Amino acid sequence: MTGLAQIRSTFLDFFRKQGHEVVASSPLVPRNDPTLMFANSGMVQFKNVFTGAEKRPYKRATTAQ
Repeated sequence: MTGLAQIRSTFLDFFRKQGHEVVASSPLVPRNDPTLMFANSGMVQFKNVFTGAEKRPYKRATTAQ
């Protein structure tokens, strides 16, 4: 039987091979952001990109919560 770590690794490896940058997931309680009380989606780590406050050196990203 395949374990959780192997499934996560296979998922991330697939997207890495497709040219995506693997980005660390967000903690349940976000650091340094009083506007978020909890991580309600896998998009929290990209909030500053969506609002235009930050630019990233990549166009494609993947993460695993």
